[in-house]
Amino acid sequence: MDLTTKYFDKLSKEELYKILYLRQEVFVVEQNCPYQDADNLDQEAHHVMGFREDKLIVYARILPPNTEGKVYIGRIVTDPKVRSKGLGKLLMEETLKQTRKLYPQKEIWMSAQTYLIKFYQSFGFIVNGTEYLEDDIPHIQMKLNQ
Repeated sequence: MDLTTKYFDKLSKEELYKILYLRQEVFVVEQNCPYQDADNLDQEAHHVMGFREDKLIVYARILPPNTEGKVYIGRIVTDPKVRSKGLGKLLMEETLKQTRKLYPQKEIWMSAQTYLIKFYQSFGFIVNGTEYLEDDIPHIQMKLNQ
């Protein structure tokens, strides 16, 4: 798998299409959750992409610091056809590496689906808050314990 990180304006049309396709395939179709994926945040984000034979198989988005100085990682997704092969772990390692490089000394946060708490804890994230519903899916705020 080849991992690369690009700022929005450096994405090709084909890469952007593949990103939107994978996110919709998983977050909208597989999880049966109609929501507005195109949220006007992609344009300011860095996009971590993992390709195998020109097919996007893993993806995450890194948002710049918000008004509170927090950097959010989100839209973390693995193609259903390649799950349980350790690719999500590789994606998270690369995403954290890129986030630290882009935004050193900033707090790293995420809104995680609660069934993935243990997975994210394995990277040093800690639960911060109580469970809530986001688009009818249980989520929890998590912060990287730096």
